Amino acid sequence: MSSISTLLIRNLHDVFGENDPVRRRAAIDEIYAEDSVFYDPNNGVYRGRDEIDRVAGAIKATHPDFQYQPIAEPEESGDGGRVSWVSGRPGEAPAYAGTDFIIARDGRIAAVYLFFDKLP
Repeated sequence: MSSISTLLIRNLHDVFGENDPVRRRAAIDEIYAEDSVFYDPNNGVYRGRDEIDRVAGAIKATHPDFQYQPIAEPEESGDGGRVSWVSGRPGEAPAYAGTDFIIARDGRIAAVYLFFDKLP
């Protein structure tokens, strides 16, 4: 069982921040529930590990050198949590920012809600 904070950070780095498709898929299988859902405010809803894997790979392919960095410690409440982050090329100003909210079930991510934020 993973803590919600760990799930949030692993989702940033091991799923959406991972260039290697084999490592990304292994992380998805480990931290996402089989029936998980990812809500993207720009592109809709993705259901299940296969779709989340596909969209995470597609997002990463648009900017393979970008890295996600939390800008605050993850917060937890009940079976949910959130983490705010920035993304961009290392050593440069961030290109964009967001907040991930998750709902966990049995130590895995059941749902991710992505919100894009104004850069700090």
